[in-house]
Amino acid sequence: MSVKPDKRQMKSASRLYAVQALFQMECSGQTVEQVAREFETHRFGAIYEGDEMAEGDARSFRSIVSGAVNRQAGIDQLTDRALVAKWPIDRIDPVIRALFRAAGSELLESDTPPKVVINEFVDIAKAFFPDGREPKFVNAVLDHMAREARPEAFPQG
Repeated sequence: MSVKPDKRQMKSASRLYAVQALFQMECSGQTVEQVAREFETHRFGAIYEGDEMAEGDARSFRSIVSGAVNRQAGIDQLTDRALVAKWPIDRIDPVIRALFRAAGSELLESDTPPKVVINEFVDIAKAFFPDGREPKFVNAVLDHMAREARPEAFPQG
């Protein structure tokens, strides 16, 4: 008997897949439609080296990826403002750049609480960079982005 994945797990998986898809699009020049179809057909729930990949939520995945692509210039500007002046977004690791774009898409286009978005994407950074400083960097940049994008979610105390 197979256990149906819960909605939260599927949404978390969709965020991870969105980061991977945005990275792949940047490296390969594929379109949103090409990458989305590939991920939904071959990645969601696939088995690699005996490990079953999580099932993603296709709607959530497509929403994050298309939002990141459609609003990329604005998201990149939001990210640039959150970064140290010496580090423009094009000098950042492409995986982290994809992560910022996916997170920025969700911050700007969903009603998910910003703290949830930040925690989810910091967890993704930990998965990609388990021993590095990147998760702390991601946390700081996303916190700045969230405060600019959704100030109402951060009441002044």
